[in-house]
Amino acid sequence: MAEKDLKQMYRTRTEGDFPESFEMLGRAYSKVEDLRYGTNPHQPAAFYRPADGQNLVLGAYEMLKTGKSGLSQTNIEDMHHAVGILKYMQRPACAVMKHCNPSGVAIEVDGIPLAEVYQRARDADAQAAFGSVVAFNTEVDGDTAEEIMQTIVEGVAAPSFAPEALETFNNSDKFKRNKQIRIVKLPEFSGLPKYPGDKSNVVEMKVFDDGSIVMAKPYLSRVKNADDLIPAYCDHARKGRIDIDRKPSSRELDDLLFAWHVNIHVRSNGCVIAKNGQTLAVGTGEQDRVGAVEQAIIKAANKYKGSETLDGAVMSSDGFFPFRDAVDAATAKGVTAIVQPGGSINDYDAILACNEAGAAMVFSMERCFSHH
Repeated sequence: MAEKDLKQMYRTRTEGDFPESFEMLGRAYSKVEDLRYGTNPHQPAAFYRPADGQNLVLGAYEMLKTGKSGLSQTNIEDMHHAVGILKYMQRPACAVMKHCNPSGVAIEVDGIPLAEVYQRARDADAQAAFGSVVAFNTEVDGDTAEEIMQTIVEGVAAPSFAPEALETFNNSDKFKRNKQIRIVKLPEFSGLPKYPGDKSNVVEMKVFDDGSIVMAKPYLSRVKNADDLIPAYCDHARKGRIDIDRKPSSRELDDLLFAWHVNIHVRSNGCVIAKNGQTLAVGTGEQDRVGAVEQAIIKAANKYKGSETLDGAVMSSDGFFPFRDAVDAATAKGVTAIVQPGGSINDYDAILACNEAGAAMVFSMERCFSHH
């Protein structure tokens, strides 16, 4: 295949033979559109939504500006995971997504403008943010659009866009390198199910190569606010009782809550290091817990471009610590507070490691594994 054809395949629609509608689990689905392609350019794909059209978010997206022959499956999956993070945020927030993982997330602190919120999310890992999908839980204004257009972005999704923002996104003369950017309007999504007891008739499905299917209820978090984070403790059969010595500060609690909600859509094994409403690094997709922590620490040292440091940062872990090594690795680099599910037979050692380092630890009392 010629070099120019290799480049062109990423902008060319791959046609498939998909039905206009079908039924599954007693529910009718209708096609929204044929996608540019699936996970890779040689895989045809189509996007469907429930035909009743109730309570839709991704299924009711509106393309305000298209490019590269439309959306791919990965673009929609990035939006899905971004919404899964942002629906928990109570203040203006931005998630920068790359291959279904957040490369950076930030939330408004101290009244900073949205453009700075975006900068903080982008600069958590500016290298990975190149060619990302960026999502917001609030209206995108002109200044934020101007900042987005400084680098290559695949697409932007938000509940609304100010007129001056749309003008900027469509200014291909000024922003030639980013003229293919796609702008997607999503219905307001803060009302999506988040917590146990929220009404939902949705199931998650994994389809395997032989057509077998696993169905599961979607993830709902018990953690609504910082009061739901429990000071770490352990009653060990041989070593006795241990409690965490230090409680998190109010600032640490705010960051721990933020980091936990981000972690819900990080591929496991995953951890999130955060400070002042900004992720400093995301460790993702590791087969061991300490590996995820070490990956995040390396990213924070080599890829983070913001103004924060690891001193006084917090860390979330989507699973418990089987050994104290991950806690030691984090606290040795300045992390002062940790949230983890709890429930390990070695919780005693993890708490002891925090006490020795003067760090705080809280339990979420739930695991948030995500294998996407």
